[in-house]
Amino acid sequence: MHAFTIKDLENLSGIKAHTIRIWEQRYSLLNPQRTDTNIRYYTNAELQKVLNIALLNKYGFKISHIDKMTPEVMKEKILSLSQVQAQQERLVNELIGAMVDLKMDVFEEKIDDYIASKGIEKAIIQIIFPFLERIGILWLTNHINPGQEHLVTNIIRQKLIVGINSVRVKQDPENSVLLFLPEGEHHEMGLLFTSFLLKSRGIKVIYVGANAPLKDIEFIARHTKPAFLYSHLTSVGNNFNLEKFLVQVYNRMPDIQLVVSGTLVQQYKKQVPANVSLKKSLSEVMEYIASL
Repeated sequence: MHAFTIKDLENLSGIKAHTIRIWEQRYSLLNPQRTDTNIRYYTNAELQKVLNIALLNKYGFKISHIDKMTPEVMKEKILSLSQVQAQQERLVNELIGAMVDLKMDVFEEKIDDYIASKGIEKAIIQIIFPFLERIGILWLTNHINPGQEHLVTNIIRQKLIVGINSVRVKQDPENSVLLFLPEGEHHEMGLLFTSFLLKSRGIKVIYVGANAPLKDIEFIARHTKPAFLYSHLTSVGNNFNLEKFLVQVYNRMPDIQLVVSGTLVQQYKKQVPANVSLKKSLSEVMEYIASL
């Protein structure tokens, strides 16, 4: 069993914590436990139930109606959702459930089935990246066991590498991007995903990878002369300061544009250096790559 906070449920389901508390008070949907200090926590089963409730509610079912559903009826209603977006969200929820229950065979099978049906690019865009965005906040707050994280990321990493290696689009040597993660950042999934998108659109990728010192990035950039630098920040060490990182990149390489995406930039409000561009959502990343 894993213990999730109400904030975890909010981040994973998109339902505000205040609304979840109202559901608890008015209906019999949830029955959280409490710690010795009277803080709510939720089990794996309750997390999955909230995900299912949120999905049904989003696509037209009233909470008062959902409250009366048996688990079997709830599952039947979810499977009956015909909207393409609803089906994709259902699958992302199922991936989250398989992850928290350590059912890695189920997790990989669902991804493989989607790849077989839709192709690797749609699988990455429609289910893998949304899944990573949903659970990224759990990595950030250390609410995912490292064992779960390693199992999941290794499976996804394999799929992304297969996708990258399968790209047969001719690369433009005059239009290149250097991809890296700063020191302390080891979560490569977002960076690998970006590498796939860029390569599939004919942009040459110089892939440095995780935990790279800025002095090394500067050395490589001066010799390879990329059109821009790209980094995707999910969960960096406690000593990492985003503002300081952006300024350091600017001071070292003011003539090269830096694009940064990921969980850590989504709430960033401060002014950024002249050569920095923050992409705060998947749609912004996709639009930017399409413009290159």
